[in-house]
Amino acid sequence: MSKNNAKTERRNKIKRRIRSTIRGTAEKPRLSVFKSNKHVNLQLINDLDNMTILSVSTQSNGLAGEIKDKSPLEAAAIIGKALAESAKDKGIEKVVFDRGGYKYHGIVKAAAEGARAGGLDF
Repeated sequence: MSKNNAKTERRNKIKRRIRSTIRGTAEKPRLSVFKSNKHVNLQLINDLDNMTILSVSTQSNGLAGEIKDKSPLEAAAIIGKALAESAKDKGIEKVVFDRGGYKYHGIVKAAAEGARAGGLDF
């Protein structure tokens, strides 16, 4: 098994363990973080209905100008804040945080702090 496959399998194992304990509902959805080498995606998910309520990423059209020429940490914070503002418009104030198998530092931490700064409670 290559080194990259081993890392991916390890992260998937951690992700399954986390997801076995947390569930998102319509009142308190799950805030899921996914990061690739270039982009960060944040989603609010209702696990009871298997449906994404809201999604924001570094590829979103409305945020492209604001994120341009920013570091990945700054971009994650901006995205977190934008997600929180959109969630508040939909009447969502509390969420369950799902770090997606990543360590809580760097980009994941910046996204979470941005969402908290925008008004989400978790």
